[in-house]
Amino acid sequence: MSYVLPLGPYHPALEEPVHVKLFTEGELIKDSEVFIGYNHRGIEKLTETRNYIQTITLVERVCGICSHSHAMTYCLAIENIAGMEVPKRGSYIRVILSELERLHSHYLWLGLAAHIVAFDSLFMMCFASREKIMDMLEVISGNRVNYAMNIVGGARRDISNEQKETLIKMIAELRNEYKNIYNVYAKDSSIAARTKGVGILTKDDALNYGACGPHGRASGVNFDVRKTMPYNCYEEFDFNVAIANDGDVFSRAVVRLIEIEESCKIIEQALKNMPDGPINLGNKIPKVPTGEYIAVTEAPRGEVTYYVVSNGGQTNGRVNIHVPTFKNAMTVPVMLKNNTVADAGLIVASIDPCFSCLDR
Repeated sequence: MSYVLPLGPYHPALEEPVHVKLFTEGELIKDSEVFIGYNHRGIEKLTETRNYIQTITLVERVCGICSHSHAMTYCLAIENIAGMEVPKRGSYIRVILSELERLHSHYLWLGLAAHIVAFDSLFMMCFASREKIMDMLEVISGNRVNYAMNIVGGARRDISNEQKETLIKMIAELRNEYKNIYNVYAKDSSIAARTKGVGILTKDDALNYGACGPHGRASGVNFDVRKTMPYNCYEEFDFNVAIANDGDVFSRAVVRLIEIEESCKIIEQALKNMPDGPINLGNKIPKVPTGEYIAVTEAPRGEVTYYVVSNGGQTNGRVNIHVPTFKNAMTVPVMLKNNTVADAGLIVASIDPCFSCLDR
């Protein structure tokens, strides 16, 4: 028999507002529709009434997990309009925060994925490691969420030698825990049964729909902004782009697991090779000339784009924010087709959606 089943608008695992309408034949999903727009906060419009420093605080709250990425991307746009060159030490600090944020996001997703498939001991292992990452972010910034580490012209706070040694030790501890989590994901039969061959997105579909970030790379799309269009000195770091080719939920887990290893490598390189010198160009409200710029960075979930227009005044003329969930959400109906209703929650969650970012 044919049924129309609702998933949401309160997702059973992510606790975020999205509504997916499932058109089924018995347990089999034959088609689906995704409905968004439950969380609109008017942030882009608010930027037009804020000066450049106030806007950093505002856009940092677009997303709790990718807060640094949003603030940093906005700052990169303003710095390019104003012709500012960020001191290298400030760029290195931004890289460290970016990669810690990527670790935080990936461990969060891995834990939630384990929770959705009812593997709660693995969920607790992932969240224990996530807790260490949040401790590292607190060592640097004093905050566990919304780190306030960006200003126009560089980083807000420096990393002392004592903090540096503490972070190196904490990364080493994290690496040891990572091995156990990787082994469970790679070898456990229950994980394989719930994720392999589930929610497949082919490379052609990924390219056609513009899938980005770990979601796109799990379908064989070899694109990472850090490599393709380096920013913040990423060209100076030795790391590999994580790629998988099967395009299923398991591949999305594998890509994130590999990226955890690569992010640890980047953080260690940045801490050991951090140059001396200033971390920013000063804390005053900058004079930004008339102009526009599109800044693109690789946030944990994928490509974040900020189109910023300056009219030469004290406030933004326009700030347009384009987030990875906007692209990746379009792939959900493709992945759901011919899968079972029982897998629907996991498939929707497998894009690592942030509906807070999406709706803004």
